[in-house]
Amino acid sequence: MNRGEVWWVEAPEIGRRPACILTRTAAIPVLRSVLVAPATRRIRGIPTEVVLDRDDGMPEECALSMDNLTVVPKSLLVERITALAPHRLAEVCRALGVATGCAP
Repeated sequence: MNRGEVWWVEAPEIGRRPACILTRTAAIPVLRSVLVAPATRRIRGIPTEVVLDRDDGMPEECALSMDNLTVVPKSLLVERITALAPHRLAEVCRALGVATGCAP
């Protein structure tokens, strides 16, 4: 389990949904929960989302939403889907900056 990986999150209230791990890799082994950006099929074309597709290893086109970050127990991450390429992870960092108001 590493930062930048997309996993299936399985929870009773949301069902099975992909989410990208944002917690830094060094901290993951000592934490019970991780910060994730959920994926959605609704693509709005806004600067706080990152679009992923089959070329990224996703089963279908979707967007990671930096406006809807959440913390989930690691036990709910049930299956790894893919790992983001460095250029895609850089897009995630830029979108996070916009979502948090920390971007220049």
